[in-house]
Amino acid sequence: MKLTDILVTPLRRVETLGGDVLHAMKKSDAGFTGFGEAYFSWVSAGSVKAWKRHTQMTMNVVVPVGHVRFVFHCVGSDGIEKFRVEEIGETPYARITVPPGIWFGFKGLGSAQSLVLNLASIPHDPDEVERLAIADINFDWN
Repeated sequence: MKLTDILVTPLRRVETLGGDVLHAMKKSDAGFTGFGEAYFSWVSAGSVKAWKRHTQMTMNVVVPVGHVRFVFHCVGSDGIEKFRVEEIGETPYARITVPPGIWFGFKGLGSAQSLVLNLASIPHDPDEVERLAIADINFDWN
């Protein structure tokens, strides 16, 4: 997989009396590869959760509350490390589709907790994910 395989899709936020409606995903959307489970993850402001890589799961991540920086990493065929950084949250409100095989991590931005939703293509399986320590990939999170 290449970093260019990551898809960023702007999402609709519909203003309504009493509170907005935030779209996340339809099965007809680009990036939908099936449904396994949906789960939320809180990330505290300034906290980094890294690094992991799914071998089978396609992730579709949305941040309906707060603001999060996602960092994606791979080593090109030339042996050079490559990074891609995307920030999503309440603004800009978007979905990031991450195919399997790409290392990633994320950091909570702002001054409060952020909420990350993953619409995963398969149910979580601990044998399907690989992990590295934050220091194993040289990236400046500041």
